Amino acid sequence: MDGEIALHAWQLGLPPATTYCLPVLHEDGRLRFAAWRPGEPLAANRHGIPEPDVPRELLLDAHTLDAAIVPLVAFDARCHRLGMGGGWYDRTFAFRAESPAPPLLLGAAFELQRVDTLQAEAWDIPLDGVCTERATHLPEPTRP
Repeated sequence: MDGEIALHAWQLGLPPATTYCLPVLHEDGRLRFAAWRPGEPLAANRHGIPEPDVPRELLLDAHTLDAAIVPLVAFDARCHRLGMGGGWYDRTFAFRAESPAPPLLLGAAFELQRVDTLQAEAWDIPLDGVCTERATHLPEPTRP
């Protein structure tokens, strides 16, 4: 969406036993996740973004995931992420602010989305790494 890196080719190369999920907007302002395979039905949410068309009882909470590939607009050397401004991912993974518990959070980006520094807010949840077409970036330690 809006220039975010497409992951469909990557998804097709995952091991067959992997459960691939897509995010679904939830009324509480956080995302839930639904298992999805190519060809299964999608329905546009209130922002026009396609989501799996599944019953609510089949949606998964974020803490049940092993890893999440997170979209972004920009990232920096500390793996701070700038999103589209809705706060969905930060609210969804806010439980990670207390400790780096699963899921592993990885950004998917183009190298040109890397910036020198992003001003992190208290509610921002940093990523564990960012993968681009050129490299995998791990967070650099914060300097005093």
